[in-house]
Amino acid sequence: MARILLLFLLGLVAVCAVHGILMDQLASKELCADDECVYTISLARAQEDYNAPDCRFIHVKKGQQIYVYSKLVKENEAGEFGAGSVYGEGQDEMGIVGYFPSNLVKEQRVYQKATKEVPTTVSISKDIDFFCE
Repeated sequence: MARILLLFLLGLVAVCAVHGILMDQLASKELCADDECVYTISLARAQEDYNAPDCRFIHVKKGQQIYVYSKLVKENEAGEFGAGSVYGEGQDEMGIVGYFPSNLVKEQRVYQKATKEVPTTVSISKDIDFFCE
């Protein structure tokens, strides 16, 4: 029995290493402009550098512009986060999408109000909201 369990655990590690990792959920709901959180809510500018602690978050340099797509609904003692994509000098295209601390940015322009409350979960599990490769 221990041998089967060991083989199962090794297989699970191999699958995660090859196919990515499902990351723990930061919040169960987010505020968006639409049901799928694809429309830009606002344009914000980073007030300081931020080094992402894991693949769910984006690295940001002071002065970079961030297109904000959603704002996580704060739960318990969790921090306040937004989700968006980084755009700034030296980047020719919209690229990296991820979370960032809301207090890191100052909104420059609001395009639409975030009035739709939608779940952050992925269909795989109710405790997962992000998949890292």
